[in-house]
Amino acid sequence: MTQTHIAALVTAGLSLTLAGCEIGPKVTSQNGYRGTGLNQIVNKSKVTPQQAIPANVYDTPDDSGPRASETYQNVPVLGGVSTERFNHFMAQMNNWVAPKTGDPNNVGCNYCHNPENMASDEKYPKVVSRRMIQMTQNINANWSSHVKQTGVTCWTCHRGNTIPLNRWSLDDKAGNGTITGEKFGQNTPDARAAFASLPYNGFGKYLLGSSSMNARVSNTAIHPSPDHKVSTKDAESVYGFMMHMSSSLGVNCTYCHNSGSFASWNMSQPQRALAWYAIRMVRNANEEYVQPLANVLPADQKGPNGDPYKINCATCHNGINKPMYGVSMRAENPVLWPAAVVSMTAGTMAPKAGPSAATPVGGAAAGR
Repeated sequence: MTQTHIAALVTAGLSLTLAGCEIGPKVTSQNGYRGTGLNQIVNKSKVTPQQAIPANVYDTPDDSGPRASETYQNVPVLGGVSTERFNHFMAQMNNWVAPKTGDPNNVGCNYCHNPENMASDEKYPKVVSRRMIQMTQNINANWSSHVKQTGVTCWTCHRGNTIPLNRWSLDDKAGNGTITGEKFGQNTPDARAAFASLPYNGFGKYLLGSSSMNARVSNTAIHPSPDHKVSTKDAESVYGFMMHMSSSLGVNCTYCHNSGSFASWNMSQPQRALAWYAIRMVRNANEEYVQPLANVLPADQKGPNGDPYKINCATCHNGINKPMYGVSMRAENPVLWPAAVVSMTAGTMAPKAGPSAATPVGGAAAGR
């Protein structure tokens, strides 16, 4: 065998060995002392490009003049804003959520409204959109501990799609119940756990319900101790969820944690506190705003167990650490930042009790 053949075999072997690695230029930033491993490494070829943010449909009108409730019927949530500002916001929603193709009778205003009776609630998207407006107002007013003053709009999640591309539901069990046929939601490459051999269906444990588990594994011994009973199964679920968070934001573990002590709060990056509040914010949104829509949404907008598609970290972040790279749409859309709801802040870095959910603006009725 010639040296040329040997070189070719070595090259082929290296290619196969490195097939699972990310080849390409990297950008590294140092976040801590040298040698501690507190570096963010970004593969430039994997950076999510900035999606064009829709321009303001027209200059946002002031809030003077007749109220929307005086001009239109059945406006229980946004009835207190001016008619002109209400109209402007409806036009914005067309750009953010309404489908761009398909049945021309089901585009723009007609996606939510019956054009023959705009006040009617006969179309389910109208009922859903009201509740989503309330959810967005609640996030902007009561979860500044995570979204700060940047806030969110319908566009943050929908990006021109009627249903956000990144969503989740409760999985039903696959397989035949045997050790060979039942994978118990893991050991299958899945984007939800960044293609790791970890549980990919643990969102229900951390992002649903007021009694959800803490995504935390901290112990000084190899096995669970009497004062900290976290099973190996739970630990794997936590790590799968952490992989989801890392992938959703396009960052590695040290974006939040200190590699010298992953459990230590006083050694962590400030982003860890933001993530703590984010988990509780998403949990609140899913439990109080999305889940109650189960009897409104059609079957194709539900998972295999009949529960509505819900929010996770990827829904807003779409692969970058700040949705839309931190661009705020607040100035053009003041309707989603109601002054009537008192804002709350995160306080100190170490997490305290999460902010409480506000009563939805517009009362208990699920309306615009």
